[in-house]
Amino acid sequence: MVWPFKPKKRKQIARVEITGAIASETRKRLLKAFKTIEEAKYPALLLRIDSPGGTVGDSQEIYAALKRLREKGVKVVASFGNISASGGVYVGVGADKIVANPGTITGSIGVILRGNNLERLLDKIGVSFKTVKSGPYKDILAFDREATPEELHILQELIDTSYQQFVETVASERNLAVETVKTFADGRVFTGQQALALGVIDRLGTEEDARRWTAELVGLDPEKTKCTTIEEKKSRLSRLLSGQTQSKPRFHSALNWVEFELSTSGQPLWLYRP
Repeated sequence: MVWPFKPKKRKQIARVEITGAIASETRKRLLKAFKTIEEAKYPALLLRIDSPGGTVGDSQEIYAALKRLREKGVKVVASFGNISASGGVYVGVGADKIVANPGTITGSIGVILRGNNLERLLDKIGVSFKTVKSGPYKDILAFDREATPEELHILQELIDTSYQQFVETVASERNLAVETVKTFADGRVFTGQQALALGVIDRLGTEEDARRWTAELVGLDPEKTKCTTIEEKKSRLSRLLSGQTQSKPRFHSALNWVEFELSTSGQPLWLYRP
């Protein structure tokens, strides 16, 4: 993965996309892009987000990297596309400003962890497992048995801790009280228009509106300012293969997002494990 050297970009703004589920590859790509933006001296970043969420750690690391970029003097505006939910929101609140379409699907501020219990099915077909483990909770959420009350308590504490981190981050970045955020941070999704009323975003508008605002925030003429998308250089073979096979799902509507939810046992929103 090579990022070509670029001359100083004081009169341009950078653009980076987050598309699909947020996972380790997303994090690696974005951290390299942020480094390029810092080294090339771009004054601002337009971050386009079209994602239903993703893994906890990766979302938190991208958010932290955005904060560091802002500390270096780079203005960041997030533009929410068709969907920016859960981990997409966590990343988005790391920006200085957030713009969403009126019909953008956003929210889903919460944490989910889901397991499968196939014990009855396995009994019917005569399949059983013998487990040797180092501790009582090493096979927590095993699919061949019911979870014990003690295991459920451990998992609930894990969920509650991650949820509190999420809520406190949204509250801090959006200048809202924690208790206020909790009134709508119950896993529900809402539109961009509703998000504006709740204080989750700053303005309604398209990506073009967000681009123009980004330029204005750093004193550049939105009519003349070039917006450069920062992306990885790929070989011709890689581009050909990526056009034929989609290893990561792309989300272009709420329906696609629901289908992805069903295909992954409901785990993509914030605590999805790919």
